[in-house]
Amino acid sequence: MPRVRVVLPVVAAFLAMVAAGLGIASPAAADDVVDVELVLAVDVSYSMDLDELALQRDGYVGAVTSPEFLNALKLGPNGKVALAYVEWAGAEDQKLVVDWTEVGNEEEARAFAAAIRNAPLRRVYRTSISGAMNFSAELIRNNRFAGLKRVIDISGDGTNNQGPLVDATRDEVVKQGITINGLPLMMKEPAGSMLDIGQLDVYYEDCVIGGPGAFVVPVRGMHEFATAIKTKLVLEIAGLRLPPPRIGPAPEVHPVAGDKRVSCSIGERMWMERWGN
Repeated sequence: MPRVRVVLPVVAAFLAMVAAGLGIASPAAADDVVDVELVLAVDVSYSMDLDELALQRDGYVGAVTSPEFLNALKLGPNGKVALAYVEWAGAEDQKLVVDWTEVGNEEEARAFAAAIRNAPLRRVYRTSISGAMNFSAELIRNNRFAGLKRVIDISGDGTNNQGPLVDATRDEVVKQGITINGLPLMMKEPAGSMLDIGQLDVYYEDCVIGGPGAFVVPVRGMHEFATAIKTKLVLEIAGLRLPPPRIGPAPEVHPVAGDKRVSCSIGERMWMERWGN
């Protein structure tokens, strides 16, 4: 059974962020108050094969309709969240697949899941995690909701190789009061390509995630995918009110790294070495 490293406490950090006024929306300034505004930003680059794309989408469909997720909704003071589903690849290739949807019960969750399921699958060139961050942050800034917590949830199978530097972009987004969590997809062994990175989870911990309570849930095999997504969504909705859920074999949950272990520009460097632009 994989080891579990539980998320670090977030309450004190979150209260400090509120006190510092780091851009959290005021409930009075929006139409609808929710517990969490959550962008599900999923990788559709060509490094993902069609089976992986389908598995990724099915994982989110199953997670948002699962009993664990629906029960987690009840733990918040408002009992509802706002969800948006985004597909991303290169710096200019982000698409809002399912617009902001208020989810507070099973019927609403199933409607959101059906909208994901019915959208056509697509694949696009390049990988711009920073582009996904900026696109998702803008969606959060401009929606009609006021969340007690604002989160971008990024899943992907590679490093940033186009667009702004990923760690600098991460830092700017976090300054807006938005937490970024990660789901690094490590279902394939590195094939020896110059663009492969063996420890994608370390890259995500060092360069991608940030903000109060940020965490990574690595996916190391196809069989882990559904459990990992459920775990991540429940933790994002419930926070410290629940331990990692017993949905299956316990997944890994990694907090933000301390000392840097990888270069956050590794993807851009590898791309330049191979193609020169």
